[in-house]
Amino acid sequence: MNAKKIVPAKNWGQRAIAVVLIAIVALLIYMVATSRHISWSTIPQYIFDETILDGIRLTILFTVLSMVISIVAGAILATMRLSSNPVLLGFSSLYIWFFRGTPLLVQIIFWFNIQLFIPSIDIGIFQIDTNVIVTAFVAALLALSLNEAAYMAEIIRGGLLAVDGGQGEAAKALGYTPAQAMLRIIFPQALRVIIPPIGNQTISMLKTTSLVSVVAAQDLLTRAQNIYARNFLIIELLIVASIWYLVMTTIASCIQYAIEQRLGRSAKQPPAVWKAALRLMRAEGRNG
Repeated sequence: MNAKKIVPAKNWGQRAIAVVLIAIVALLIYMVATSRHISWSTIPQYIFDETILDGIRLTILFTVLSMVISIVAGAILATMRLSSNPVLLGFSSLYIWFFRGTPLLVQIIFWFNIQLFIPSIDIGIFQIDTNVIVTAFVAALLALSLNEAAYMAEIIRGGLLAVDGGQGEAAKALGYTPAQAMLRIIFPQALRVIIPPIGNQTISMLKTTSLVSVVAAQDLLTRAQNIYARNFLIIELLIVASIWYLVMTTIASCIQYAIEQRLGRSAKQPPAVWKAALRLMRAEGRNG
């Protein structure tokens, strides 16, 4: 008896939508590519312009410093959020509520104008003008880091809660202090949950740094704006900036994927606390 061949039903609705989408995208590409108001020949001239490259370096610096500071601060806030101490719990909750509830752009402008209500910083007999310390770079870095720390705190807290509570109890039974159990047992296991969203936040931060252009912090977008303010090639310079943002986010995405693959392989290994318990059982067996 011959088996009947199963033929999947044709979904004409999906095909029609696909054709319409392709037509719309093709039309948009054609309109942009044939526009007489865009000087395509000038775009390659600015791709590797020294001013643009300086802006890229500063954008990467903003991203790296902001993420490092926010991860450290977020880890502290997450630990405080899990604490039974009402003061620590209240402070971390208030911090997260405030910085997640106010726009980042407002925070950047606030730090840039902090000298309006704190004109100077008095340290004993020394008096330092606030503008000397809180420059445009520092104001932008503070805003990016403190804002991101609120999101990092929730990401890290979620990762810590995802670890089986028995891991901490087993570590305690093996003689680990709470700090040792957190650093050596719980946190390494939580990384498998924490790393993917941290990677997404890093990619997002690469683009979010463009907001610092409002305080002229000389990032990639600011440098592009400075150039088109002189030659009026607005769209062309924005295309150059967009190309570099796409390049940076693509590289960051590849790095994130490689890290996730590595963590995925390590996830197949038994937790460190199990290995320690097994070694302890073997040692006791030999002594017995």
